[in-house]
Amino acid sequence: MSVTSLSLAVLLCVLALLLILLLLLLAAERIAPLPMARAAMALERARCGLRRHGAHEHMPFLHGGAGEVLVLVHGFGADKDNFTRIAPYLTPHYRVLLPDLPGFGEAGRDPQGHYSIADQVEHLRAFLERHAGPGPVHLGGNSMGGFIVAQFAARYPERVASLWLLDAAGTAAAQDSQALRGYRDSGALPLLVRAEADFSEMLAYSRHRRFFLPYAVRTALARRAAADFGLHEKIMQQVAASPLLEQQYSTLATPALIVWGERDRILHPAGAAALAALYTDHHSIMMADIGHLPMLEAPRQCAADYRAFRQQLAQRGAAAARLTASA
Repeated sequence: MSVTSLSLAVLLCVLALLLILLLLLLAAERIAPLPMARAAMALERARCGLRRHGAHEHMPFLHGGAGEVLVLVHGFGADKDNFTRIAPYLTPHYRVLLPDLPGFGEAGRDPQGHYSIADQVEHLRAFLERHAGPGPVHLGGNSMGGFIVAQFAARYPERVASLWLLDAAGTAAAQDSQALRGYRDSGALPLLVRAEADFSEMLAYSRHRRFFLPYAVRTALARRAAADFGLHEKIMQQVAASPLLEQQYSTLATPALIVWGERDRILHPAGAAALAALYTDHHSIMMADIGHLPMLEAPRQCAADYRAFRQQLAQRGAAAARLTASA
């Protein structure tokens, strides 16, 4: 047998083994989706430089990187892993903390608990005191998480250096979407997953640009969402009853990067302009062909825009320090 024929035979054997391994993995996903989902998420977190902490705490979280603290808060029905895929573009520059809010992810679920925006602000305050240290931190949030961090900054401005608002709830304009009008009229909302089969519809409604979710992870998330339906229905009622930002404040001074997907069907893109009208120091970005989840649909670009925003803040701070020193 020639060297070329031997090399080809070895290559074919390797390909056959890889194919068999792939088929075994696909079969395992269907036979045991929950253990496979846990393994897949552990690998994804490790690949993205994140470590899991606080498994037995009120708010478990992921942690990675070093530098100034950046805490990112997920939206309704989501969890800390909504920011896992954007983390590798952030952890080389910042110390990133990704908590689960009470009622979601791996956090506690008290059927009689309090989950309004004001309540979640206080949960976030306790988390920061425990894990972020003293002094101002940078906060970001998507959807309901954006509403929470904006409310937090308004209530505790001394604790917040800047805000990153990703398709954030909290304004009348944002919440004047077809999805939320339907919720107000009938109580039905794509984010409320009544049965496992409804999860695919929720995912399709939330994203415009597709991103990969393994079958096992998708199945685990769908089962958890269906199991949480009763609790999440109560939480949504509490969130919906929370006062909007413009009902409480006329102007807000925290520097804010406002990002919106122009194809968002959960919250209306007009929310970006409503937030811009509230924040005296802001920069707004409308992302083309992106839905409700910019950090999952376009993580690289989303992170690059944020790093540019932070660089501008740092340059402004340095210039102000020079002026003060020369005065």
